Order: sequence, then structure tokens, then C-alpha cells
Amino acid sequence: MAKLSWAWLSTPVGQVGVGCSADGIARVSYGARVPASDGDDEVSSELAGTARRQLAEYFCGQRTEFDLPIDWTATTGTQRQVLEVLFDSVSYGQTISYGMLASRAGLPASRDTLPARTVGKIMGSNPIPVIVPCHRVVASDGLGGYSGGAGVEVKPSLLILDGVHPPTLDWQAADPLT
Repeated sequence: MAKLSWAWLSTPVGQVGVGCSADGIARVSYGARVPASDGDDEVSSELAGTARRQLAEYFCGQRTEFDLPIDWTATTGTQRQVLEVLFDSVSYGQTISYGMLASRAGLPASRDTLPARTVGKIMGSNPIPVIVPCHRVVASDGLGGYSGGAGVEVKPSLLILDGVHPPTLDWQAADPLT
């Protein structure tokens, strides 16, 4: 993978970092572990700043769509196929079940693995959460899991931001740039 320029921001779900190559957004990371920016080209540094601003707008409830190029090089095969279908077809304010996404991505059933489980594993390995919105993939009987941030507690917060999950009484969008 190419070297990445990183930008970080505080959000209602904790620290979020975005790593950019010259080709696009390559990683979104949760937590205080701050990878050093090893990208030094102007394009990736500028893109990291733009991505940080767009993420801040999303977490403030001011952005419903990201206008950022994606660097898919960290994904391969079926993972890439499913994540691209998710990115292209599940918009702000929408959710999709694991099984429906599997069907939309053309995943066949096999004797050993159900396509919905394959999608669940792919969502857990998504290198670009939030921007490639794996939080919008839900179980047919509930929310399902989430491996980003502090775990499953983050998923309802992101779905509240997306307007598909009712907010709790103490929830409010905050400006992560302040």
C-alpha cells in the first residue's frame, strides 16, 4: 500500500482518523492510536484535510454524502466487490440487510457459508468505515454487529446521524472541530 497522510478529529464516537494516498481515502481508523503520517506528497495531505472537514460536517449533521475519491487497493476480490456495491447503492438515511447486500453484490450461497455471513465478515474488515458505510448494513432481526470504534455501541450513534435510528434523550451532534 502507498504511504498515507493522516488527519484526525474528535467525534461523538471518539477519535477518528482518515488516511489518504494520492489516489484517495484508503483508511478510516477509530481510537487514540495515531499512525504517523508517512505520506508526504501534497495531494494526499490536501485530501486528508478535505476528508477531515467532510467527516466533521457529517458528525455535525451537516453532510449526507461524501465527495471523496476512494483508494480501494487495501481490498481484494469479494471484499472489494461487496464494499463497492455498498458504497454505490446504500445512501444516507438507508439501511440494507446483510442478506440483501449479499444478493445485490451477487454472492452465491455455498454449502459451508451463507452469503449474509460472508457480508458480515466483510463489514468487519472494512478498511474505510463511515465513508464506506458498513454501519448501514443491519441484521434482518436487529442492528447486527459493528467492529469500529468502541464496538457495537457506535453503530446506533452512526445510524442516528443518518436519521434511521431514533435518538436517545441525551444525544446531540457536536462539532468535532471545536
